[in-house]
Amino acid sequence: MRTSRISFGFGFRRAYWLRPVSLAMALALIASAGVTHAMAQDQPPAQPMQAPPPPPPPPGQGPDQGYPLQGTAEPPQAPAPYLPPQQLDQVVQRIALYPDSLLAQTLTASSVWEEIPEAAGWADQHANLHGDALADAIRADNLQWDPSVLALLPFPQVLDMMAQDPGWTQQLGGAVLAQRGDVMDAVQRDRQEAYNYGYLRTNPYDQVVYNGEYVEILPVNPAYIYVPYYNPGVVFVAPRPGFGVAIRFGPAIVVGGAFAPWGWGTVGFGWGAHAIFIDHTPWNRTWVNRRYYVHSYARPFVHGPGPRVERHEIHHDDRRH
Repeated sequence: MRTSRISFGFGFRRAYWLRPVSLAMALALIASAGVTHAMAQDQPPAQPMQAPPPPPPPPGQGPDQGYPLQGTAEPPQAPAPYLPPQQLDQVVQRIALYPDSLLAQTLTASSVWEEIPEAAGWADQHANLHGDALADAIRADNLQWDPSVLALLPFPQVLDMMAQDPGWTQQLGGAVLAQRGDVMDAVQRDRQEAYNYGYLRTNPYDQVVYNGEYVEILPVNPAYIYVPYYNPGVVFVAPRPGFGVAIRFGPAIVVGGAFAPWGWGTVGFGWGAHAIFIDHTPWNRTWVNRRYYVHSYARPFVHGPGPRVERHEIHHDDRRH
């Protein structure tokens, strides 16, 4: 086979004896490597996979209205365990004889049980304020709690009771969220029992209306609420001979027009429909929407961005009613 003698450069004496085909292949490989390197430099760096964006909040419910902010949303909470009727009867006994309006506000506030302790402390510190002065302080302090909790600030004794027994409050709130109809039925069973035993009757503070199916407790004057005090171990059992008054009442709590933004305009129940009405609108917080539900109040209170502030002298009151 013939070979070729090839000399590279001037003055080089070394000869390279190569096959013509091998030389062509080497040149092709060198060219291919250069192209591959250039293409690699032109490619953008690989991007890591990204999670899809979070879903948008429901219409009209942005972060200012209670929808969880991005990056702060908590994992879904498991629903409360089912409570049978007999246990629910015991759970609601201590509040079953509240007038309908106060009972409705207490049930709705229990659904945000984690806000109750701080609200109870604020109410105790401002126990010297009443009526319009208290409503003005609620606005001035830019309180960030749910409106149902703000509605109970005129009732420090009720908030104290809820704060001192957080297990009961959360149990009640969980039942309100998951078994609202059963809770209302339990209230009616307790009321009918107290009525049948003669303890629950119309008095100077409340009108008791029993139509044979539902017992309603309606304030004589809706702007003045009297908190009843009673022993469930007494009023829900047959009376003993000679037993005296079983239900007593605290002083009048004024919840006039100044408290309308927190639902004290029109609040009550649709007992047959298992509905709680605040400002003529059904209250519909559940386990599913608990973190972002905003009730449609007729005159909603819109607080500014947090945090809360103190714009007046506070009054420390450690008394428990």
